[in-house]
Amino acid sequence: MKSSDAHILMVPGLASPDESHWQSRWQSRLKTARWVGSADDPADRDSRVEALVAAVDSADKPVVLIAHGLGVLAVAFTAARLNGRVAGALLVAPADPAGAPGYEDVPRDPLPFPSLLVASASDPRCALAVADDLAAAWGSQFVDAGDAGGLDGASGHGPWPEGLTRFAMLMARL
Repeated sequence: MKSSDAHILMVPGLASPDESHWQSRWQSRLKTARWVGSADDPADRDSRVEALVAAVDSADKPVVLIAHGLGVLAVAFTAARLNGRVAGALLVAPADPAGAPGYEDVPRDPLPFPSLLVASASDPRCALAVADDLAAAWGSQFVDAGDAGGLDGASGHGPWPEGLTRFAMLMARL
């Protein structure tokens, strides 16, 4: 699948990414990409879930999700309500549910769409073993990004070309 054949929905993490963050850069380069959900109140899980459901329901093309941090957990909470309209998801640096108030009871059911979960061995917000466990529960392909911090601007992942390559590989599978 080409990115132009899908609605790309960017699901932010704990805070809205600044312009140097890879998600912001990708969103500006991918013609069909747009933000969904608010990072302004990340504890408001229900609002994030409702915004994601509404965005998917309004799409007139297959949807591909690109989520980071807390946004990854929001995708897991929303997955069962997406009615087969999501073609796939790139899930990056998930937050540890145990340390995310309002998200501790994250669903562990397999996601109803193909997904790729990329995590770092040195992510300060989620241990690699926790990310690997989430990937296994969700049926996601797991990628260990090595010593890459939080896979965000603070860890030097502004453009993140390796991630863009992973995204292209996911799109080729869809």
